[in-house]
Order: sequence, then structure tokens, then C-alpha cells
Amino acid sequence: MGTDNRNNDRVDGKAKDAGVDAWEGDVVELPIDGVLDLHGFQPKEVKDLVADYIDACVERDIVEVRIIHGKGTGVLRRIVHSALQRHPSVKNFRLAGHGSGSWGATLVDLQPRTTPSP
Repeated sequence: MGTDNRNNDRVDGKAKDAGVDAWEGDVVELPIDGVLDLHGFQPKEVKDLVADYIDACVERDIVEVRIIHGKGTGVLRRIVHSALQRHPSVKNFRLAGHGSGSWGATLVDLQPRTTPSP
């Protein structure tokens, strides 16, 4: 029986406070598991982080992603949605329902890769 190692892969992000002892500019490893929690990230870091995370998910054949941006003032949500609109691998996206984070999270459907994974 094989082991699924996709949770061991990481994308590096910079965080001011991501629930760990990280200071601004520190590299924080994020698991590539289909859930991206943006709490603790600065708005200026989010656009590139979302694009990199989407790329990593597509590479690992993950086609459903949940991005947690929080409710707040909506700044992160707007940045996330703008990045998703521009990303070629995004099929569609929508705010999550009540059981998945409501308007504090966005659900993303990705186009599957056209080339098989090695």
C-alpha cells in the first residue's frame, strides 16, 4: 500500500504572525494539502503566495482548494479573488458556505493538469 506524501510538500511564505514564532520576513513552510490559511500574512504577500500555492496544488493533482482569508474588512478577500481571476489554472471560485467558513473563506476549483504526474 502506497503512502500519500503530498502533505509533506511545502510552499514557502512570509508571515508576520502565522500562529508560530515568526517575525516579519521569516520564511514559514506551508503544507500543500488544499487548504491555505492566510491569517498572519500581510496583504502585500498574498497575491504571489496564492499564485504559488495554486501552482503547487496543480502540480500535485489537487483540484479543490480552500483559501481562508478571514472576514475582517475584506482586503485579503479582494486580493485573493483578484489573484484567482488572473490565474490560468483556476476554473472557478466562490465564497464558502456556512459549514466551510462562510464569507471568511473562498473555495476554488482548479483545472486538472493536462500532463500526467511522474
